[in-house]
Amino acid sequence: MNLREPVGYAHPDYAASLAGFGMPRRLPASGGFLLERPLPGADAGSASAGRDAMGCYPLLACLDWDRLGEDLAALEGKLVSVAAVADPFGLDDPDRLRTHFPDRVIPFKDHFVADLERHDLAALSRHHRYYAKRALARAGIEVCAEPSQHLDEWTDLYATLCARHDLRGIQAFSRGAFERQLRVPGIVMLRARHEGTTVGAHLWYVQGEVAYSHLAAASPRGYDLMVFYALYWAACEHFRGRVRFIDFGAGAGLAAAGEEDGLTRFKRGWANATRTAYFCGRILDRARYAKILSDRGLEDGGYFPAYRKGEFA
Repeated sequence: MNLREPVGYAHPDYAASLAGFGMPRRLPASGGFLLERPLPGADAGSASAGRDAMGCYPLLACLDWDRLGEDLAALEGKLVSVAAVADPFGLDDPDRLRTHFPDRVIPFKDHFVADLERHDLAALSRHHRYYAKRALARAGIEVCAEPSQHLDEWTDLYATLCARHDLRGIQAFSRGAFERQLRVPGIVMLRARHEGTTVGAHLWYVQGEVAYSHLAAASPRGYDLMVFYALYWAACEHFRGRVRFIDFGAGAGLAAAGEEDGLTRFKRGWANATRTAYFCGRILDRARYAKILSDRGLEDGGYFPAYRKGEFA
């Protein structure tokens, strides 16, 4: 999917919202953004400090994927490496991705997707329909006309999520990040209300024919009400006729082999398809990359870039 105008994850304000984790660098040909950062252990203020880049969390989005290779080639020798998770609706062909990222293209996570041309809420599992109906009877769902006006409510809800799941690093976001994100073109906010109080909310970004689930959070009372079932049901109704696909995102990816975590089961229940998001890596300065590994006694194994193994994103 190539976009004509920057919205959602491809918008410069979204990249700017993550500036605490790297300096946004625009990719002029493809219209994407990277976050440029000092190498671990380097002096961030030194002009000679080596730098690398990562894609914006959670996905690298581009306006023109066919020209991404031009942008990355122009960074050869300027950065040590780049790593990113490619938008599964932007480019999900591993062979084509390898032309841009010759050093690493591996399946990262399967995203659960609703193809709305053949998606029927009445055909969902009995379990999901039951809990959605029960949650909707207790909480009213509304589409917020001005998401930025609900910044305080949202940050309070998200603080509950962070505490509940011990979210850190880039996933924890900040109030300043949300202040920008709630104004990014393409934002949609669904809000759940119970007895006059906001108990949950779900942020989405609409890019072309896809609505991407960005973040969902609830208050303790919202968890008691199982308000996420109401929010997801309402999202399916809201986006029908507006987009072709809903990307619910992936599960937590923490379950043991052969098992599914609760988030995976929940999201799978709303989907009728999947798309694979690929983790991609490219070494841009091979001599320096090799020297860093040699100096630190590291091997170029499964983690990319190898010198960042063990770090939080």
